[in-house]
Amino acid sequence: MAIRFQFNKTSLNDLDKNLKVRQKALPTIKNKESALRVEVKKAKADAERLNQLLNADIEKYNEMSRLFNEFEASLLTVEDVDLAFVKIAGVRIPVLKNIRFHEDEFNLFYGPFWYAEGIQILKNLASLGIESEVYMYKMRLLDASRKKTTQKVNLYEKVQIPGYIEAIRKIKRFLEDEENLSKSAQKIVKQRQAEEAAQ
Repeated sequence: MAIRFQFNKTSLNDLDKNLKVRQKALPTIKNKESALRVEVKKAKADAERLNQLLNADIEKYNEMSRLFNEFEASLLTVEDVDLAFVKIAGVRIPVLKNIRFHEDEFNLFYGPFWYAEGIQILKNLASLGIESEVYMYKMRLLDASRKKTTQKVNLYEKVQIPGYIEAIRKIKRFLEDEENLSKSAQKIVKQRQAEEAAQ
């Protein structure tokens, strides 16, 4: 990205202001990036932990899977998932508050005796799966924000700040050269005037 400027003091002042803004903002943006990096790792670890728990529970109940062929799917449904949103390093992140299930009533005398326990098992598995998905979503949001922040850090560090410094240096050189030429021209004029006055 080429920085546009003119060879005058107004442009020099504008560039200097922009440079100072970026130099002051850079540490804050770097801190945001490192905070997001930590949060992404936490969310990923939590999602993996919950997935492992879910897989372990599924494996534990694997022998009962034949029984679940008899289970009526309509007995248990997820009615709603309550989420709250918090801000982490300026990013709105979902936090799981509650999972509401809807249980259809069934007759304990006519239905299999294990339905009540089966409903609890399914609630547990569904809760783990939903919570894992919330953490995965959280991780994706944080990671996308971290990537944008990293791009901004790189833009400031590697492109804009060096570009502004270079532009300021060029303008200062130009203005110094112009001033030196002006002084030299004034000296030459004075010498000519002095020579003419002497003649």
